[in-house]
Amino acid sequence: MTSPADLSLVDEPSDEERLFDELIANEQRIEPRDWMPDAYRRTLVRQISQHAHSEIIGMQPEGNWITRAPSLKRKAILMAKVQDEAGHGLYLYSAAQTLGTTREEMMDQLLSGKAKYSSIFNYPTPTWADMGAIGWLVDGAAICNQVPLCRASYGPYGRAMVRICKEESFHQRQGFEILLTLMQGTDEQRAMAQDAVDRWYWPSLAMFGPPDDQSPNSAQSMQWKIKRFSNDELRQRFVSMLVPQAEILGVTLPDPELRYDEETGRYEMGEIDWDEFFEVLRGNGPCNAERIERRRTAHEEGAWVREAAAEYARKQRSTLVPGPAEGAVA
Repeated sequence: MTSPADLSLVDEPSDEERLFDELIANEQRIEPRDWMPDAYRRTLVRQISQHAHSEIIGMQPEGNWITRAPSLKRKAILMAKVQDEAGHGLYLYSAAQTLGTTREEMMDQLLSGKAKYSSIFNYPTPTWADMGAIGWLVDGAAICNQVPLCRASYGPYGRAMVRICKEESFHQRQGFEILLTLMQGTDEQRAMAQDAVDRWYWPSLAMFGPPDDQSPNSAQSMQWKIKRFSNDELRQRFVSMLVPQAEILGVTLPDPELRYDEETGRYEMGEIDWDEFFEVLRGNGPCNAERIERRRTAHEEGAWVREAAAEYARKQRSTLVPGPAEGAVA
């Protein structure tokens, strides 16, 4: 029979666990070579890789409009934005690699359907106004969600997010400006802008994830200080930002139940269609198959580029001049 003394020894945290807990409690960063619990590492790999996949898949809905943007200026701005998203994906894949996973493993998981990405990118973009709605609503939601991640407890993730958030702020302003221009145009342009807002509003609210009582990972992520706010708190922040901006734009947010409660200081909202959210997340959205197929095709067609880059890097390493420690003349 196990004695109380034996049990206390079993339950006693190791020195590594104590140091990890102290770093988290003291708002210090966990770095790649630091000890970390396996569950913490798995959570980070899942979250960071999904974030990276979302940036890469998210290039498709907007990339579709580069050649059709209404002016050369709009084309150049949209192209720069899509390039930014590619860069964000690379920052995040690199951050995930510091946790011991490889770029190839993450990409295989995405292409095989094992890894998820944000469900928001599985909706179509039929009009130019969608570029405005995505910038204002989708990138706006991303900013609300990602600015707190700049203080994530894992160092490489937090540092990557600093640059990403700076660029996302420009994306949000770009979307707002597109909608503002349309709302100052013809009746047809105003109707197009309102239609885009109507279609993207609810999916953008769902981007923060399920309600707190249905989100199995949020509590632990907040305890580890990967996340700083719950899903519902972030959703409230987002709506508080949208309401005054919608008044400036002249668009109507498509929620007849939306109202500010003076007593609670919070917005009361209509119910999000979570059945639709989970259906899209399971791969049954309007564009799920199309997005993955295009990503798979691009990956296969780009194999020669990756191979050439790897061979170039190998040759560069092999032709480096040996240093003094290797017998070279100084």
